Amino acid sequence: MNQTSHIDHVPAVPPARPLPPGARRARIAVICARWHHDIVAQARDGLCDELARQGWPPAAIDLLEVPGAFEIPLQAQRLARGGRHAAVVAIALVVDGGIYRHEFVAATVVDALMRVQLDTDVPVLSVVLTPQAFHEHETHRQFFLQHFVAKGREAAQACLGALAACEVVAKLTAS
Repeated sequence: MNQTSHIDHVPAVPPARPLPPGARRARIAVICARWHHDIVAQARDGLCDELARQGWPPAAIDLLEVPGAFEIPLQAQRLARGGRHAAVVAIALVVDGGIYRHEFVAATVVDALMRVQLDTDVPVLSVVLTPQAFHEHETHRQFFLQHFVAKGREAAQACLGALAACEVVAKLTAS
């Protein structure tokens, strides 16, 4: 998700498959890990601000916190299968805490999120980031606080783009 794009208009997203009467998919779920909450919250806020700027109603965004990045895929799967959400966005910062496992955790989470997306036919976007080097000093913290705002905005734009693409594909594949 290193690319940015500008979306002028995003039409309503039709369901990709039949839903029970009264079910709504005009919602976006956002799952945030609690580790490094101050930094993760910056991406969440950047995402929500950009969605609102693009016309997505703030009341149609459901926020969920989980202990860490590893817990995100299960909840993403449950939300995607629930039928109420048009998309799910996952946000976490996975850092090297002195035991070399952060890259494995991040890769496992991102792989699982891709599987959720493919298994449920609901776009799942990832702002699960693992920096090459992160240290708990003010310079790094300030950089990542700002960087995560930008990544949140980019995730919002990617989310709306994915929803628009789903609508186009639904029209192209309709009989």
